[in-house]
Amino acid sequence: MLEEIKVFVAVVNAGSFTLAAATLETSRSLISKKMTELEARLRVQLLNRTTRRLSLTEAGEQFFKRCSLSLNDIDQAVDEVLSLSGEPRGRLYVNLPMSFGILHIAPLVGEFVKRYPSIQLDLNFDDRKIEMIEPGFDLSIRIADLKDSSLAAKRLGPCHHVVVASPAYIKQYGCPSSPDAMGVPPHRVASYRFQASPVEWHFKDAKNNSTRVKVAPSIIANNSLAIREIVLSGTAVARMPTFVVGADLAAGRLVNLFPGLKTSSISIYAVFPTRENLPNKTRVFIDFLAEKIQLIPWWDDF
Repeated sequence: MLEEIKVFVAVVNAGSFTLAAATLETSRSLISKKMTELEARLRVQLLNRTTRRLSLTEAGEQFFKRCSLSLNDIDQAVDEVLSLSGEPRGRLYVNLPMSFGILHIAPLVGEFVKRYPSIQLDLNFDDRKIEMIEPGFDLSIRIADLKDSSLAAKRLGPCHHVVVASPAYIKQYGCPSSPDAMGVPPHRVASYRFQASPVEWHFKDAKNNSTRVKVAPSIIANNSLAIREIVLSGTAVARMPTFVVGADLAAGRLVNLFPGLKTSSISIYAVFPTRENLPNKTRVFIDFLAEKIQLIPWWDDF
């Protein structure tokens, strides 16, 4: 039954039988068989299956939360025993924001696995607004104003924002004279759906006076990399994190429209369930990221 439960948790985390089979290095048919056997054993349906997607039933949601925590406890117990050998090992489940993960975590994976060859990384890239630490994950990378004191977290670095446009946009439409001018035609704004406020941007001047500007985005997207492409094409202005556009600003592909004003600044965190008995595999990954990102990350050098 424990094997069936592992399969169930893997299916939910992966979102499909096929991806769960790849994660567990087995066949899709065996995954389906194990799920059928588990539901028969429990005499309850855990998953709603359609041709397009899987979703948890009410019973499945409760069962998943309990099982995820229990399997994490088992993994931690195994890690603690194995760590006596001195080498971090085991599978590390990490939840990452899409754009930041692709741009700044994925390129580091090669170096990390060379340094720690006994750790297997399972990376989930997701920009949705979800719990700070999802069940089934050892670690989440979050870009936020962290207010939940019940969570254990390590600050990895800052996340600054700037309002940017391409030289082609400025040539065609002119440079907005102030943040308020962004709402006046012909200017067009692109905005990130999951930011704290996609329709109201905050600024501070050199004297720390605050200004709130209402914007009416004509383009809204749920991914910062997509918005970057839109801005680079000369279609719109946007408020962007420097970890996305820092290299573009340094190279002159984009222009900081209001260099005398500060926009929202939050932080990049590694979030994990507890500091007590933190598994070695989790600890070394957090330390590795802190080493690479640093307090003044390279993307702010523009």
